[in-house]
Amino acid sequence: MTKSKKPDFRPNEFVVYPAHGVGKIISIEEQEIAGIHLELFVISFEKDKMTLRVPTHKATEIGMRALSAPDVVTKALDTLKGKAKVKRAMWSRRAQEYEQKINSGDLMAIAEVVRDLHRNDDQREQSYSERQLYEAALERLTREVAAVSGVDEAGAQRKVGDVLTSRAA
Repeated sequence: MTKSKKPDFRPNEFVVYPAHGVGKIISIEEQEIAGIHLELFVISFEKDKMTLRVPTHKATEIGMRALSAPDVVTKALDTLKGKAKVKRAMWSRRAQEYEQKINSGDLMAIAEVVRDLHRNDDQREQSYSERQLYEAALERLTREVAAVSGVDEAGAQRKVGDVLTSRAA
């Protein structure tokens, strides 16, 4: 097993895990798994009531990253103001692309999904799967905005909601 450079995440730091969004590192512990001693980040996702253990040497390889910088959050919110880019591809293909963007952990890509799937009151209804993708992307976006801005999730949701409604005006 090769030892790659260990990322410098510390306990009580917020991190973004691509498939689950924002979590908090509770501790770094050692465990023996299949006869191999591993150092693991223990990450808690409060909202999902989930704890994840990630080998420290694999963290960056799987896409775990620190929270976005405030200027990246600002750019993501600016992305929401843009015009929705709805491709004319089949829904299954678009849904797959949206899912990939959401699970990429990239805040800008997640903001694009929120922008593209957001519906105003005067627009047509969303399908169930469209709504699920929209809500997943919106939740990931608001959690990271909340963690970076130091506000609670409700405050972040208002902030994102204000940007989305101002786009319509």
